[in-house]
Amino acid sequence: MSEIGRRLLAAGLELPPPMPAAPGVRLPFALVQRHGSRLLFSGHGPQAPGGKIDVVRGKLGVDLSVEEGYKAARLVALSVLGSLHRELGDLDRISRWVKVFGMVNSSPAFCEQPAVINGFSDLIISLFGPDRGSHVRSAVGMAQLPFNIPVEVEGEVEIHDD
Repeated sequence: MSEIGRRLLAAGLELPPPMPAAPGVRLPFALVQRHGSRLLFSGHGPQAPGGKIDVVRGKLGVDLSVEEGYKAARLVALSVLGSLHRELGDLDRISRWVKVFGMVNSSPAFCEQPAVINGFSDLIISLFGPDRGSHVRSAVGMAQLPFNIPVEVEGEVEIHDD
């Protein structure tokens, strides 16, 4: 078992299966795309361990608390890791997390987007360590996200071929 796999297991976490498309929804893009030693990942939303994508919905500052948003962002991290694992076969091939762009479905007065996206960043750094897991990041509020999900994250990692 890989180092990251052992850390996930020790934390009691599991990677979800591929995100299912909702009936009638067309997704004409790749979830992960490789460019040399870089992997770019498309926006992912929260996904339950079994794969369910409507695990949490709503707008921060109206329907959901910062703590609920933080937990949703952790679920997004697991969804991203699942996609990266399917692409790479081994998460230990990630040599560095480069960039994370976090979007939060926010009410007009909500301004704690960084605290919400910390759920994503904290999990990545705890699994990969500060050297590999630290990344540049934006955390911004959006008037609405697809399907009323609370958090969406896209980004980039650097990989090696070991």
